[in-house]
Amino acid sequence: MAQITLPQAAGGTERYTLAPPSRFAPTHAPSPIRTVYAAAHVVADPRALNEPWRVPAVDWDATLAFRRHLWGLGFKVAEAMDTSQRGMGLDWSNAAELIARVLAEAKTVEGADLACGAGTDQLDPNAIGTLDDVIRAYEEQIAHVETHGGKIILMASRALCRVAKGPDDYLAVYSRLIRQCRGKVILHWLGEMFDPALAGYWGSREFQPAMAAVLTLIRDNAAKIDGIKISLLDAGKEIEMRRKLPDGIVMYSGDDFNYAELIAGDEHGFSHGLLGIFDPIAPAAAAAFARLEAGDKQGFHAILDPTVALSRRLFEAPTQYYKSGVVLLAWLNGFQDHFRMIGGAESARGILHYADLFRLADRAGLFTDPERAARRMGHLCALNGIA
Repeated sequence: MAQITLPQAAGGTERYTLAPPSRFAPTHAPSPIRTVYAAAHVVADPRALNEPWRVPAVDWDATLAFRRHLWGLGFKVAEAMDTSQRGMGLDWSNAAELIARVLAEAKTVEGADLACGAGTDQLDPNAIGTLDDVIRAYEEQIAHVETHGGKIILMASRALCRVAKGPDDYLAVYSRLIRQCRGKVILHWLGEMFDPALAGYWGSREFQPAMAAVLTLIRDNAAKIDGIKISLLDAGKEIEMRRKLPDGIVMYSGDDFNYAELIAGDEHGFSHGLLGIFDPIAPAAAAAFARLEAGDKQGFHAILDPTVALSRRLFEAPTQYYKSGVVLLAWLNGFQDHFRMIGGAESARGILHYADLFRLADRAGLFTDPERAARRMGHLCALNGIA
């Protein structure tokens, strides 16, 4: 059994013994009963990160290989979303290249599917004047995605949140955009815990009036909407809205705290998934969905519930820094050769946080090679002064 010395929150260290290698298969058929998108991270290129805080540098080969890993496990990919550090290091020019490259790659992989985030992050936040500025920015990104054959996820916009005067402005902007899109779109409600600049989205800081505005938008444009992803980290709010959606409109859970219970569902229905946590737990999640398909809800929870404990630590406040934990786990599992991120974002969390993620990932059975994971985590501990 692999062992490692890890720091403890109360001080000192412990000698930790890892569990056996992951039992989860590295490939899997797509789930026939749930539509699941994994919001995927990008792999930085540390040799090109000459100015890591200012100039993004992406390892395109490793980034594309990780998408093939997710497709091989039956997931759809939610591309160029906040998990890819969109708005936190990955600028629009790089996001546009990411979208083009991944859509081209998908054409070479049987069964590969994805949807791409279209937003307004090319705008200078200090030069946003009108709703028309926001609309033109959205239109530019929508056109780019559709030119390359992609489906649209209408991302929440910091610029729109800044200039909108109330719910009617959101309805006017989104309705215009939805009508222009070639196919059905996925709406994206990202809570302020993921991005403080989105506080008051849909025209209110209160859930009920904000939900009312979104439901009006969905009812008025139902023929062009696939579903909505909400990331509010509140199971009750997601369930309440899910039960009010018109027929044919899908709820995609973005709740990285409560996804197991929300996807399992209740007597009134269930959520599908569009989650950043699916990036590091994809093999376990795929196995869990197979148990759910077989009618074994207990088996589903036995696999997925341990990943929830990991996810709650990974997405803890300040939640927007969760990307560092996602990339840590990709490194520990051999999907990249380093623990460096665009924008130097690996510095966003401390070694105690990373040590807890290591323990929780091990307990969830996620390490395919425990010796490698322990060796790499040992290097990180050493860099933080832990012998």
